[in-house]
Amino acid sequence: MTSPSADRTPTDAAGRAPGQGADDGADVGLLSPVRAGSPAEAATGDAAFLQALLDAEAALTRAQARLRLAPAAAATAVTEAAEAARYDVRELALRARAGGNPVIPLVAELTAAAGPRADGHIHRGATSQDIMDTAAMLVAHRTLGLLLVDLDRTAAALAELAATHRNSALPGRTLTQHAVPTTFGLKAAGWRSLALDARRRLSAVRETLPAQLGGAAGTLAAFEGYARSCAGQQAPSGTALRLPGVFAEETGLAEPSLPWHTLRTPVADLAAALAHTTGALGKFAADVLVLGRTEVGEVAEGGGSGAGGSSAMPHKANPVRATLVTAAARQLPALAGTLFGALVAEDERPAGAWHSEWQCLREALRLTGGAARCAAELAEELRVRPERMRENLALTHGRILSEHAAVALAAYVGRERAKSLVGDAAARSAAERVPLVDVLRELPELADVAEDVWQELSDPTRATGCAAQLADRASARPPVPWAEQAPGEEP
Repeated sequence: MTSPSADRTPTDAAGRAPGQGADDGADVGLLSPVRAGSPAEAATGDAAFLQALLDAEAALTRAQARLRLAPAAAATAVTEAAEAARYDVRELALRARAGGNPVIPLVAELTAAAGPRADGHIHRGATSQDIMDTAAMLVAHRTLGLLLVDLDRTAAALAELAATHRNSALPGRTLTQHAVPTTFGLKAAGWRSLALDARRRLSAVRETLPAQLGGAAGTLAAFEGYARSCAGQQAPSGTALRLPGVFAEETGLAEPSLPWHTLRTPVADLAAALAHTTGALGKFAADVLVLGRTEVGEVAEGGGSGAGGSSAMPHKANPVRATLVTAAARQLPALAGTLFGALVAEDERPAGAWHSEWQCLREALRLTGGAARCAAELAEELRVRPERMRENLALTHGRILSEHAAVALAAYVGRERAKSLVGDAAARSAAERVPLVDVLRELPELADVAEDVWQELSDPTRATGCAAQLADRASARPPVPWAEQAPGEEP
């Protein structure tokens, strides 16, 4: 029997079916809580993208005015008309179906809004991909600026955790099992190192995001023609070749060495950096998920009363932020794969490859931005439980020190014999649930072992090797390399 809800046509509060309301189809983040309400979401929304498209068009007219290819009055008129709030983004989206992209209807709307002063000087010489690509780079540049702030927050909070827990011993785990003791400070320093790696990559990519300007087939032919027509007036020779650089200055993006309509390295580099960032933050989150398991209990998410609640189980405090970060990290490789696939772009303008990038790039920016926000909150509010770490160190009755014991006892009976004795003793310790050191003490071959050695083999906190020093070394890494950011510079 079919459920009544299965065939029910959904309606809104006014009783309207899909297609009857202006906001039908809007994506407000219901299925993507990791980015809902984040700065990155606002920076990548339709309104933000529309503004970037308008900014690109205005920058192009201003660039042509600077090179005397357009009157200053036209640049002023276009810039004044380039306000997203003046346009109906939904109507533009619907009209974009006719030409396959939103630039075509937008140029018509912008021309009408700018009026006679800009007549003939809007979008002159450009192709839709010039504006779309430039807008995408503007959106990415603006979004990455917000994202870098959250990565800085994450790194700062993890640095504090690394320093505070420099000597907090806990079980190191390999292939899901207790291995040897380590320190929480070293784990936190490792997480910070990954966050800094991601920041370095994103910052480098952000600085190289290029404007796009090439005209119909990437030859600047139309711009060259307009420059020749103006040559008798004021435009000097070589103006068309200068235009992409001036255009880039007007947008605040990097100057492209070539039109990159089918040379998609900028998008691929951005995709790689975004995937690396979510993966780096995902490692942090995945460790928190493991360490926060009920049976482990070495860390817990903060967030106050009610955070991480369950709809069915009142006792639960789920690790929501860590869950959202790992969810984003699992989605980015597929999105990056699509963006890398667009590298295979035929001819001078591709059909489908370029179009496949738009939504994937936006979603990648949104998810990475949301993950960075969640990671910053997770790091800043993480509750660490050293007492539980000590309890877990004792779970194997000292067998977590088997490697340490084999190394220490080699001085008395040789390396291979020590390894054999410790292996047999570890098996008996596990079977009888008695301390490993007690089993070893009973062996006649080890009668001459000094008491201080036995004491050391009884204390896992004394077997963390160079963990504390490694944490110090990692923590000494500057948060932002001097080559990337001058003192006081905003990301």
